[in-house]
Amino acid sequence: MTCIIDPTEAQPSGSRSPQITAIIRKQLWIVPSVALLCLVLLLTIGRTKLSESGIELVVTFIYAALISLPSAVLLTKVAHRYSERFPRFIIVLNALVLLGTATCGTFVGAWLLLWIGIIPHGRYWMEIRSAYPISVVISLMVGLGITSVETLRYKLQVTTLELRTRQVEQERAYKLLAEARLSSLESRIHPHFLFNTLNSIAALIPSDPQRAEDTVGKLASLLRFSLSANQSGLVLLSQELKIVRDYLEIERTRFGSRLRYEIAVPDELTEVSVPPLALQSLVENAVKHVVAQRNQGASIRIHGARVAGRVMLAVSDDGPGFTLAAITPEHGLGNLIARLELLFGTAGQLEVARENDRTIVRLSFPA
Repeated sequence: MTCIIDPTEAQPSGSRSPQITAIIRKQLWIVPSVALLCLVLLLTIGRTKLSESGIELVVTFIYAALISLPSAVLLTKVAHRYSERFPRFIIVLNALVLLGTATCGTFVGAWLLLWIGIIPHGRYWMEIRSAYPISVVISLMVGLGITSVETLRYKLQVTTLELRTRQVEQERAYKLLAEARLSSLESRIHPHFLFNTLNSIAALIPSDPQRAEDTVGKLASLLRFSLSANQSGLVLLSQELKIVRDYLEIERTRFGSRLRYEIAVPDELTEVSVPPLALQSLVENAVKHVVAQRNQGASIRIHGARVAGRVMLAVSDDGPGFTLAAITPEHGLGNLIARLELLFGTAGQLEVARENDRTIVRLSFPA
């Protein structure tokens, strides 16, 4: 008398999926199979003399088969058809089904017992009166107990499925929000970077038009990279290094010998993916706050390494130094910190250190 419902097969009220129909059809085949078994058993009993315990066993089997099998089929059909439509009255419907199958099963069972001679003629109604209350009580107790457990299990599975679906949708929403925030942060870089580069070109035009023209070509390259980088969260380090070189050459046209730089990044790291304009932001910070602020300029070193499965990129200068506590979200490094958090979570780090009279800004993230 079990009623098993698969939450993946739950359908709107008034409709049944092909899978549910197939399950019901398979269960219907149980009835003629058991009926055939009962027929063979009854024919055998008719030719065999049974003991008292054997008779009790046969009587129990006949009533159980005639009540439980139809109950299982009907309860399954009722559950699939009416559970979603009448959730508050499904127990009443199940009880009515069990009462009906117990009644029919008792009458048919008593007739079979009369037919095979287990109960004598004239005691049919006496057998009904004695067997019917037991059949009803056992059917209701066992049937409602099993269906209640199965209904709770079904609701638990449905709730779990809904929670998982909501979790997936929530994670997707968080991902879309993170991508939107990342695009917003990256879009802030481009105007700031463009304005600084245009200032450098404007300073060149009166004194050296040829270098200004070359610088425009580098600017075009930078803009192409900036636009393509906006389509992806990460770019190859080789592309980032090219942009850094172009940027430094553009700024060198303005500062001349005051800007000195050195790039020492091993070839094995050139295929590593990095946040776009991350290294350039570190270099730009050194140019803006050290080279531009001092008459003697500054010496900038760019180096990289792979340490314990992490990529370490660093930009150092011989300036006075600073601390991350002084960085605001609107600052270029504050922007970079936010992008690292979105891309790598706690695995992406930006730190500032002071070593050998040089300020080192170190960027690290998983390789």
